[in-house]
Amino acid sequence: MFDQNRNQLRKVFFDTWKQKSTNSPLDAMQTIIANIIELHPEYHNLLENEDTLDKDYLPDEGETNPFLHMSMHIALHEQISTDRPPGIKIVYQKLTLRHGAAHDAEHAMMECLGEALWKAQRDQTMPDEQAYLKCLQKLSEL
Repeated sequence: MFDQNRNQLRKVFFDTWKQKSTNSPLDAMQTIIANIIELHPEYHNLLENEDTLDKDYLPDEGETNPFLHMSMHIALHEQISTDRPPGIKIVYQKLTLRHGAAHDAEHAMMECLGEALWKAQRDQTMPDEQAYLKCLQKLSEL
């Protein structure tokens, strides 16, 4: 999505939310980001306080990284809109029907996306699209 460091990427979320809150015009990417933020009211206060820009979120302490979470939504939107890996759009449609809402379907899909990214980082390779799609297809068949 962006070729920036962690804080620059996070600043995009802060700036987009501020623009959305003041009814300032948004570009296409900011519109996607703002829509995702709106679906996560638990992050609204966080995004109104830039003192949290540099905060570390430690899974070992039970913390979820809100910026990672929202970035995964963005990644899924991009994958679904381009149908890459091929077949993800159909899986998404099935999961949306099963879960009753697109947002809930995306949350289910994040398990597979997170696993694919973790394995790629661990192995220092590109994510395995076929393994990722297979994981998603299993979710849609449950």
